Amino acid sequence: QVQVVESGGGLVQPGGSLRLSCVASGRILRVYTMGWYRQVPGKQRELVAGITSGGSTNYADSVKGRFTISRDNAKNTVYLQMNSLKPEDTAVYYCNADITSWTTLRSDYWGQGTQVTVSS
Repeated sequence: QVQVVESGGGLVQPGGSLRLSCVASGRILRVYTMGWYRQVPGKQRELVAGITSGGSTNYADSVKGRFTISRDNAKNTVYLQMNSLKPEDTAVYYCNADITSWTTLRSDYWGQGTQVTVSS
């Protein structure tokens, strides 16, 4: 079975930084695109940043220049470095990974989410 697990959330003051990590584990054959999404109560989940296995990235306009997504393919891990955080970045952040495993065709996997709160 495949698992996707996030870590690194927490409480930070405006202007501060946090780094999120996400590891995909299990009987994985290949990991394609990995990404970070976020959701606040009452709103749809939105894409924050994505990265392909080749390293191509895309970002939501609201985080461009402040957030950086990266990945370590050997470790099936994706990171999100968040700088200059704003109160409006407060949300539950979810990791998503597009994976083919030994037992499952190419599918989307989601982590359980990690809370990021930006507040003074």
